[in-house]
Amino acid sequence: MKVYTRTGDAGQTSLIGGTRVPKDCIRLESYGTIDELNAEIGLLLTYVTEQPDRECLIGIQGNLFTVGAQLATPAGSPHTPSCKITPAEVDELEKQIDQASQGLPAWRGFTLPGGTRAAAIAHLCRTVCRRAERRILTLATSEEIQPEILSYINRLSDYFYVLALRLNFLSKTEEILWHK
Repeated sequence: MKVYTRTGDAGQTSLIGGTRVPKDCIRLESYGTIDELNAEIGLLLTYVTEQPDRECLIGIQGNLFTVGAQLATPAGSPHTPSCKITPAEVDELEKQIDQASQGLPAWRGFTLPGGTRAAAIAHLCRTVCRRAERRILTLATSEEIQPEILSYINRLSDYFYVLALRLNFLSKTEEILWHK
């Protein structure tokens, strides 16, 4: 099987269902940023050693494939993916945020991204996630987006923030607080 098709050489690509669009359209920006986030999580996983955290991150990666499939499918397409982000997945992510927060010190102020490599990458995941959310919101101004996608991505950036705090805490690495 060849990886290259040459069909995108002129700057267009196909969505699910075959519709051709420019590679810089907001739909591609949306699911391309989700793909970038998924790759960043893959990098993060190379530094995370706690099994519950690893399992959560791998589950998130699977959910991001679902988000990407939804975003890659234009409204009204007969090839609508059968997978969707459900309210239960949003609830599960909230539960993961609560679990990751347990035992952390009280909030002392805004922290500068950094600390351990794992925490720094979790902060990078948070910022890529926020960009993905902005791209999806722009897409939502012209197309209907499943509300659970928006909720999930919004919670996900919170998860990465708390995970970064947790990773630094577990390694006994002090957070650097922002001072004006």
